[in-house]
Amino acid sequence: MTKKNKTQFFCQNCGHQSLKWLGKCPSCSEWNQFAEEEISVSPAAGLETQFHEDTIPICAIAAEERDRIATGIGEMDRVLGGGLVPGSAVL
Repeated sequence: MTKKNKTQFFCQNCGHQSLKWLGKCPSCSEWNQFAEEEISVSPAAGLETQFHEDTIPICAIAAEERDRIATGIGEMDRVLGGGLVPGSAVL
């Protein structure tokens, strides 16, 4: 993957960073102190070496039935398949 060059604005007084130019620094309240600087952004370095285990297909993962905790709201319990599963996250 290639590196991408992006620009950010830095307050010359306190070092506050911003993606766009600001007239007044929200950190130190100084006026006209932002200067644009180019930064190089490399893709997530080392992401491929972060995981040490071999990948396995999702169908090879054993599913466990767990007891569900009823919320007391009938429609929500129906949507969740009977209630909340301990340790799960629901958006």
